[in-house]
Amino acid sequence: MRHWTHWLPGLRIVSDYRAAWFPRDVMAGVVLATMLVPVGIAYALASGVPGIYGLYATIVPLLAYALFGPSRILVVGPDSSLAPVILAVVLPLSGGDGMRAVALASMMAVISGLVCVLIGVLRLGFVTELLSKPIRYGYMNGIALTVLISQVPKLFGFSIDEAGPLRDLARITEGVSGGKVNWTSFAVGIGTLAAILLLKPYRRVPGLLLAVVAAMIVVGVMSLDVTAGVKVLGPLPQGLPTFALPIIHFAHLKDVIIGGCAVAMVAFADTSVLSRTYAARIGTPVNPNQEMIGLGAANLTAGFFQGFPISSSSSRTPIAEAAGSKTQLTGVVGAVVVALLLMFAPNLLKNLPDSALAAVVIAAAIGLFEVRDLRRIFRIQQWEFWLSIVCFAGVAVFGVIPGIGIAIAIAVIEFLWDGWRPHFAVLGRADGVRGYHDIKRYPAARRIPGLVLFRWDAPLFFANAELFHQRILDAINESPTPVRRIIVTAEPVTSIDVTSADMLADLERALTNSGIELRFAEMKDPVKDKLKRFGLFDRFGAAHFYPTIGSAVDAYLEEHRVDWAP
Repeated sequence: MRHWTHWLPGLRIVSDYRAAWFPRDVMAGVVLATMLVPVGIAYALASGVPGIYGLYATIVPLLAYALFGPSRILVVGPDSSLAPVILAVVLPLSGGDGMRAVALASMMAVISGLVCVLIGVLRLGFVTELLSKPIRYGYMNGIALTVLISQVPKLFGFSIDEAGPLRDLARITEGVSGGKVNWTSFAVGIGTLAAILLLKPYRRVPGLLLAVVAAMIVVGVMSLDVTAGVKVLGPLPQGLPTFALPIIHFAHLKDVIIGGCAVAMVAFADTSVLSRTYAARIGTPVNPNQEMIGLGAANLTAGFFQGFPISSSSSRTPIAEAAGSKTQLTGVVGAVVVALLLMFAPNLLKNLPDSALAAVVIAAAIGLFEVRDLRRIFRIQQWEFWLSIVCFAGVAVFGVIPGIGIAIAIAVIEFLWDGWRPHFAVLGRADGVRGYHDIKRYPAARRIPGLVLFRWDAPLFFANAELFHQRILDAINESPTPVRRIIVTAEPVTSIDVTSADMLADLERALTNSGIELRFAEMKDPVKDKLKRFGLFDRFGAAHFYPTIGSAVDAYLEEHRVDWAP
């Protein structure tokens, strides 16, 4: 049983379940369902598929995550941050065919699910740490802008051929100035949006539900779909989602794979951050690898049951928490309530106006923007702020998928930069301060005649090997006295590769020929182990590796009979 609960955390929750939690989970599930329905439909339309498939992408993933997901409270489902990524793939390939759009989106969910499961099985959950906070802010702000712009035409009651955020703005302007606006539809949509935003601060008030219900009542009572041409959802198909293999043209496979991987990356980052936030809040451990397996299982089931890619939800999870949710039974109850709606009341939402659904998505997009913390980042580290702006511009100008690629590239460059061009220092002894310190920060620090203490604050690898070699030579050339020995204080060096090992061999040979000795202090044992594998440890000699800087300095003073007082 223990083995099964490792892979199926939902079984562990069942075995630990308390009777007192049941009424809270059921009530929270019913409250959650009132949010799941309009949001699921709205995000489906924003993703380029018919609204009913947003409910399909809600029901089955919630059940799958309840079994495979480690979080007791996280809610998964269609998400506004994924909508532009899905739309960017589905819209040009579907050619306006709704069923082809569903097949494409479902295959993206399968690809995303496989990627997430692979990340979890290979225990790569840590890689989200490669995406710094400014970079996450940048691409999420870009996605938020893309989502918002994509919904503006629906808010005005007309449609455009989407071609990217900036070009879409031009087409929206042309549509408004050309008299395409349905002002009744706009009034319904903007009223719904205003109600959602005004009621949002009151967490105990279901503002989104009230706003959507009010829009439906107004449209239904006044027959605005007939008298004013307001577009409405119409009756939903009756019944539950069925198993279906997503079949797509082979020519579309490349684009779908790229889109599925992009979706997985966004969902991966969002879910990791959200799961960490709620784990800290409720005092439970974080399991990022199992989180990816749970998310992957939810996406796979969505793909095989006529859904589309899903993620954790930063809007529905707080609703579940505020309603008293204790376990994933809340999600199960929410899924069951949505399923009952499809089976027994498919006409309940027929008067739901498209502009109100657009308002739901726009409200979510507004919530995705991060401005306040970017102001703080601008004050304390401007170059990271501008990295965020570059990521934002990449998404806004080139579209979501290329923009995410730009964000990943920038993240990798940012990750490598500190190691590629790291800090280094020549050390001396400063009066009144224990130890040896950077002579640039302590200009009065005393240096030992004939000795260079050199510190390298990064791993040694192929990208910085030549720089290390040059900086050593520069330190020797800049020494105020002829150099007899150079000691590399290697405590910050956490790793070494073949390229840098060969560089050290060449450096040692060149220094020896110049009459200069190369020694190391405070090198970590794992780095020494690598030098042993490379054959360098025996070549240099075990006696040339000192446990501390002090012992290395003492050895130099004694061996060269240098009269110098520490």
